[in-house]
Amino acid sequence: MNEISTVLVANRGEIARRVFATCRRMGLGTVAVYSDADAAAPHVGEADAAVRLPGNTPGETYLRGELIVEAALSAGADAIHPGYGFLSENAEFARAVQAAGLVWIGPPIEAIEQMGSKVASKKMMDAAGVPVLAELDPAGVTEAHLPVLIKASAGGGGRGMRVVRELADLEPQIAAARREAESAFGDPTVFCERYLETGRHIEVQVMADTHGTIWSVGERECSIQRRHQKVVEEAPSPLVERVDAMRASGPEAVAERDHAGPARVAGGQSMRDRLFEAARLAAGAIGYTGAGTVEFLADEQGDFFFLEMNTRLQVEHPVTECTTGLDLVRLQLEVASGAALPAEPPAMRGHSIEVRLYAEDPAHDWQPQSGTVHRLEIPSVIAEFDLLDRPGVRLDTGVVDGSVVGVHYDPMLSKVISYAETRTEAARLLASALQRARIHGLVTNRDLLVRVLRHPAFLAGDTDTAFFETHGLDSLAEPLAWESDEALSLVAAALADAAANRAAARVGGGLPSGWRNLPSQSQRKSYESRTSGVHEVGYRFTRDGVVVDGHEGVELVELSPERVVLNVPGERGPVRRVFTVARYGDLVCVDSPLGPVSARRLPRFSDPADQVATGSLLAPMPGSVIRLGAELGSRVDAGQPILWLEAMKMEHTIAAPTAGVLSALNVTVGQQVDIGAVLAVVDPDDAVNENQEQ
Repeated sequence: MNEISTVLVANRGEIARRVFATCRRMGLGTVAVYSDADAAAPHVGEADAAVRLPGNTPGETYLRGELIVEAALSAGADAIHPGYGFLSENAEFARAVQAAGLVWIGPPIEAIEQMGSKVASKKMMDAAGVPVLAELDPAGVTEAHLPVLIKASAGGGGRGMRVVRELADLEPQIAAARREAESAFGDPTVFCERYLETGRHIEVQVMADTHGTIWSVGERECSIQRRHQKVVEEAPSPLVERVDAMRASGPEAVAERDHAGPARVAGGQSMRDRLFEAARLAAGAIGYTGAGTVEFLADEQGDFFFLEMNTRLQVEHPVTECTTGLDLVRLQLEVASGAALPAEPPAMRGHSIEVRLYAEDPAHDWQPQSGTVHRLEIPSVIAEFDLLDRPGVRLDTGVVDGSVVGVHYDPMLSKVISYAETRTEAARLLASALQRARIHGLVTNRDLLVRVLRHPAFLAGDTDTAFFETHGLDSLAEPLAWESDEALSLVAAALADAAANRAAARVGGGLPSGWRNLPSQSQRKSYESRTSGVHEVGYRFTRDGVVVDGHEGVELVELSPERVVLNVPGERGPVRRVFTVARYGDLVCVDSPLGPVSARRLPRFSDPADQVATGSLLAPMPGSVIRLGAELGSRVDAGQPILWLEAMKMEHTIAAPTAGVLSALNVTVGQQVDIGAVLAVVDPDDAVNENQEQ
């Protein structure tokens, strides 16, 4: 037995807090490590001890295994939990942990090495009887193989992944994938495989002890993805449920499906049984112990192919916890201590759905965001980092009010998880909690998540990997608040601002805003919405209430700097609407059942120095310039890459907005830039021609 008393988590953010929560429930001590950028992060303050890793980037900090081992020894930890990402699947790190006399809370080093190469692991799984998709040598890819998927051999999470549909794009995309893989995992090795445009991403959670017991705990479906990174995950899989229900319904249903296409579930085992058996074969073939996940790509008929095995805890593990009642982190700690698992895992129950709340803008190529999270408040939360045994919402978050999201790490803020007796109820509960959440300070994918959860195709279980392409990302990424509702919300913002001004006034604070003895012009405030542009709000307080330009019949019921209640005309009479308003400098956030609205209050007079030249390319986020694609003075085409930024472990292309001449190039390779910085200027062709004529 390996006695564990204090655990260091070699990670950050949400997963560090998740492991700490179980450690506290088990009476174990905790140690955090942190980069300079994470010095004020929640996981640091929650640990019993914390050790600084000098620097900011992953390569300087969380990927420095020798520093983490030293931190564990200096803080008195006797075990290391790697979390996910970073060094969680690094065999050399695991070897260093054990060499230092520390308990490694993970699988055997040999298992990590065998599964660490996705190329070698597929060959091993094929030999073990697990169905696989053949890998392709990038050098041997031809037109006949297209489309292909480039993948990083040493990691996952969408890093280093590229879909290639044109042979001419293969080499540059391989080069970009290698750079991302090197940055994220320290290993630039990539490979290719045939890309299935549609399919289901099904994975099986396994747990194995050192006494020969291997559990297939349950399956998850993670098909809704962006950039090959999961966004929505659930347990059990709706595909598996449907395929097995059709099989169980009798020969007629099976024959009808067979007529539509081949199926191999007409006899013998169910799809779930076959998945579980394949996962146990995979784990047994490498002598696996601890928590791991075997991932498969499945088709609509129930056939599936091995993708990879993640030799660590998965981001989406909470949905398995909620549907089994198991604390998977506790099991990891117990197995690492030498404890034996019971002969059989518990049966699955109910349904659980998890969404990843990202600081990103889906409507603008998923651009990651950085800045301060002023508020994160999710209603219906009945547990944090803990199991759910009744319908409700669980929150696993790496940020709290006031947290700063930087550019060095993944932009995931939180995981929001629902549990209910049925899938429909779990989706409805989660969508409602997200819509009513108060998330202030950063653009997030919240609106997209709500629209996905309420989409008829999702509710029907039609959730293949092409979900966004099939159903239109543009419509799914639209704001939850319609334009008319946004306008009404900004009316509430203007009235609340007026109340705040009067409350802060030293003289005449009790008088209405803009009060005059005689009729006067409306007070005016301007707001700029990210989605719909500038809104002008005109209002006038009278003896009978408030009059709002363009909103005839709106009645003010209650007014304070934080809360506005309006009676709004409806087809069958007035409807009362309640708005809560929060201000952070010039940012105003309005929340109501109509949908969240954020806007910037514009100054009454603009500063000429703030004007930006036509054709300017602005940095969409803070980042580092890694390549230049054009020279100063050269002619460029619309859409031509001018430079590439690296931010949040991903490459982002900055392209010319129009055809013209590159008249300014204000950055060099390696330079750090802030959001909004003018990177370059392209003089449009029409402007160039006009200047030449003059």
